[in-house]
Amino acid sequence: MSLMVVGTVAFDDVETPYARKKNLLGGSAMFFASAASYFAPVRLVSVVGEDFGSARLEPLRARGVDDRGVEVAKGKTFHWSGRYEADWNTRTTLATHLNVLETFDPKVPPAYRDSRFVFLANCAPAVQMKALKQVKRPEFVMADTMNLWIDIALGDLRKLLSKLDGLVLNDEEARMLTGQKSLIRAARKVLELGPRFVLLKKGEHGAFLVGKDVHAALPAYPVDEVVDPTGAGDCFAGGFMGYIAAAQNVEPATLRRAMLYGTVTASYCVQGFSNQELIQRSRSEIESRYNELVSIVG
Repeated sequence: MSLMVVGTVAFDDVETPYARKKNLLGGSAMFFASAASYFAPVRLVSVVGEDFGSARLEPLRARGVDDRGVEVAKGKTFHWSGRYEADWNTRTTLATHLNVLETFDPKVPPAYRDSRFVFLANCAPAVQMKALKQVKRPEFVMADTMNLWIDIALGDLRKLLSKLDGLVLNDEEARMLTGQKSLIRAARKVLELGPRFVLLKKGEHGAFLVGKDVHAALPAYPVDEVVDPTGAGDCFAGGFMGYIAAAQNVEPATLRRAMLYGTVTASYCVQGFSNQELIQRSRSEIESRYNELVSIVG
């Protein structure tokens, strides 16, 4: 059930209407690994700077995440700052310091190259492709992307799409990539570019899964209080891919259950800053909320 993730590990400064936090542990791969580790051992490939400190990843290592693929490069760690408005849907990026991420050259350790399940978390498509080429014969490859790469690296992204089994997008990105206003039409257009499945994230409105032989839609789990939505989409992907790696198949029923687990891990993520609320959950708590969500969706 080997599962590898390639992406960012970062420092985040987060400002909400209720609190400000600095130097939180962040990054797409970090959030993904936090969620996926509830279901399968995770192999983490990323880069951090000399300012990071190995102890930062100890909670992940305690959950069985293998961080031998995290390179310590000369310089400072990728640092993002953002502010959320009271509706939680409006996010303003205040600062982005790429630092060591600017020259990130992913190096997949030999021990990771037999990974059967691969998730390429949000980073430049050329970096995602370079990492993927180092894996021998992956059975299922899924990637995340964002509007920046659609805008400035569309050629690289299209090359990557032809190598993917699944793609994660939000509704804005799906429309931008395909030029289609209808989300369903946009999803079908993405399928024509290579992936077998498209996972459309709609934040508080849930998610859609569209494939040639599977269609599913789920609402978000009704959380009592949102504290910080940073990383929720990455945690959704982590729960989704973690469950698939544990099940070792991508049958339609497995994909639907994976969406439920992704929704659950994302719901824990938004209840605290960084991964602080998610990482302390027990598997029994994950299962309890899963069963509750099943009862909600019928």
